[in-house]
Amino acid sequence: MIEERITLINKLGLHIRASNVLVNTCQRFNSKIELIRSDKTADAKSIMNLMLLGAPCGTELTLRVEGDDEQAAFGAVKALIHNRFGESE
Repeated sequence: MIEERITLINKLGLHIRASNVLVNTCQRFNSKIELIRSDKTADAKSIMNLMLLGAPCGTELTLRVEGDDEQAAFGAVKALIHNRFGESE
């Protein structure tokens, strides 16, 4: 299992488009991928779970990945978040 704290840096945080991009990325992997905010845990392969986190810009989340392809999945999700989900801001 890999676990690391990350901060959302894109201007709109985890909004619908960013969540959709994240879900599409996560669904390519077999590993269990979760984002955790305080006491809320979201399956990163579920757009509804992600939207319920209510995570605006600046939110600190824990990214937790566990499974046979966890290294690749963790790297892909971390890069996506650090690249602002492909958004300019």
